[in-house]
Amino acid sequence: MTARPETAARRVAAWRRLLPALSVEAETRLGRAEAVAFLARLETSLPDVYDPLDAIYGAGHDTDALVGRLVGIALTAAEERPADLRELDRRREIDRHWYQGAHMVGYVCYTDRFCGTLRALPGKLGYLDELGVTYLHLMPLLAPRPGENDGGYAVMDYRAVDPRLGTMDDLSDVARALRQRGMSLCVDLVLNHTAMEHPWAKAWLAGDPEFADFYTAFPDREMPDAYERTIVPVFPDRAPGSFTWFPQAVPDAARSARAGGWVWTTFWSYQWDLNYANPAVFAAMLETMLWLANRGIDVFRLDAVPFIWKRMGTTCLNQLEVHLLVQAFRALTRLGAPATLFKAEAIVAPDDLVPYLGGHDRYRPECELAYHNQLMVMLWSSIATRDGRLMAQSLRRMKRIPAEASWVTYVRGHDDIGWAVGAEDAAAVGWDWFNHRNFLNTFFSGRFPGSFARGALFQENPATGDARISGSAASLCGIEQALADGDDAALDRGIRRLVLLYGVAYAFGGVPLLYMGDELALRNDENYLAEPALADDNRWMHRPVMDWAAAERRHDPASVEGRVFGWLRRLAAVRRETLALRTGGDLTILGTDNAHVFGWRRRHPRSGNFVGLANFAESEQTVDTGAFGRYGWLETVLGSDGPLEVHGGRARLKPLGFVWLVEQ
Repeated sequence: MTARPETAARRVAAWRRLLPALSVEAETRLGRAEAVAFLARLETSLPDVYDPLDAIYGAGHDTDALVGRLVGIALTAAEERPADLRELDRRREIDRHWYQGAHMVGYVCYTDRFCGTLRALPGKLGYLDELGVTYLHLMPLLAPRPGENDGGYAVMDYRAVDPRLGTMDDLSDVARALRQRGMSLCVDLVLNHTAMEHPWAKAWLAGDPEFADFYTAFPDREMPDAYERTIVPVFPDRAPGSFTWFPQAVPDAARSARAGGWVWTTFWSYQWDLNYANPAVFAAMLETMLWLANRGIDVFRLDAVPFIWKRMGTTCLNQLEVHLLVQAFRALTRLGAPATLFKAEAIVAPDDLVPYLGGHDRYRPECELAYHNQLMVMLWSSIATRDGRLMAQSLRRMKRIPAEASWVTYVRGHDDIGWAVGAEDAAAVGWDWFNHRNFLNTFFSGRFPGSFARGALFQENPATGDARISGSAASLCGIEQALADGDDAALDRGIRRLVLLYGVAYAFGGVPLLYMGDELALRNDENYLAEPALADDNRWMHRPVMDWAAAERRHDPASVEGRVFGWLRRLAAVRRETLALRTGGDLTILGTDNAHVFGWRRRHPRSGNFVGLANFAESEQTVDTGAFGRYGWLETVLGSDGPLEVHGGRARLKPLGFVWLVEQ
């Protein structure tokens, strides 16, 4: 969206009116040097603040007054920002793309399952140092509602930590300990909804005028039915529909009736969707973001962000206003806390994903990071089929992301795996997308003849055949089955599969994310079945409690743990020294003459070429060197089986092998 001339003119006029008084106030509250920096940030980012807010709220609200209010919130946050975080701001304002460095390696875990409490976490940072970790994502830890809480994503207090984990002061101490080691902290922030017990929800229910229209409720089924004609339910079997009747929830337009209402609940009935059509909701969430940033959080994972704007006749996903809101959130958050980044939790179709990184027809800054869900899905597809053609087709067709943004590349995460296989991509390699998705579910649930995987179907819908997959990376790669069978050859193949997947993820470009336990090849954990609160959600099988006894074997090269841990350390170490793997360069998916071999090439403006090759077959494969020979004199910097062997113009790759090549 390009600003209309009249919008630009109003923005300039608003800046001129705002500047005199703001200059005085900023200098009084921040001091001369900090005030100059604050005003410079505001002036350069004003189009990203004023224009999207004017487009969303301008028709019914005074944009100038709204911007003034929001800038005031950012100024307060800047004033309250601790000295050590201001120093971090200065550093990152100079090194603006710090998150794109080849040294970046992420680790994601649940605090309680990794080490019990936040107070215990600093004592485990040496372990993460061994893995080259520079970015730690702690899974949801803000105070959830008691009882069912969607795994922590039903937050009842953004300014408190789950008491089972510790306190907000403990979280600040963790952030400080991470900074001392050059590590960043990422925390989940749920944007779309709060728990029904949240103070905002309670105030809305009570009829507090300050919180009017914070949530959405309808007095009858007319509007909910109209919306649900085009909305795809998130949990169709356990939480059908997107609205829930609450007798105490009275629509704002009918306060006198006191007859109850249908509350918008996209996910679970206890998660109430916020109404971002109300600018007061935007202001409240901005204040929350900045308050948390001042506790030391570097990166916010914006949970459920595609859902935050509703429009009749659509899926209520990925609406234009979502992107405008994120653009304004980013600009205002960076105004008060410049060191802060956004990571989009947008598990959507590839064409819908790139815009969250600012990839519109004309660049608009939104999130700096986003999960490369397509890469993850294609890695598992290739492992199952022993074929890299669909992966090459799918990734080659994806839009390029802006140079300022970066993918988060990953093999496994806390969630189930949904098979984002496009019909066009499947047809291009001669497959049917529906049949292929069914095959993947059958294969990874262990039902396909000859499957090595020990996963489980999640949210299976017998009527449509739709399902997703749960299971740890090690179990999906065949390690669990091989150990159960006592089959050393199968175990070797399982380990090679796991290392191969991470060998691609660490070198594809972006911030590689290591899921807790994968470095030790932890298998499915069935203990969740003994906990009533978890037993009906099989995703907990791949959310194990950290096995520190297994971790003691990480330096034993003869153990499973030692073999995998050693490889993850090598991947991080070589990655750190390979400039071509810094984000912001060119990515090319190579065409190879062997369906089993996937190839890609990277080049950063300040480096030579990098070429990666991955063999998904369980037998040795060769590939014509013409696929990458034009990229200069390439030498192996890392390979599953040592330096790349070339005979007669063909490169040889061992079974389930990979190689990283760098131009000399």
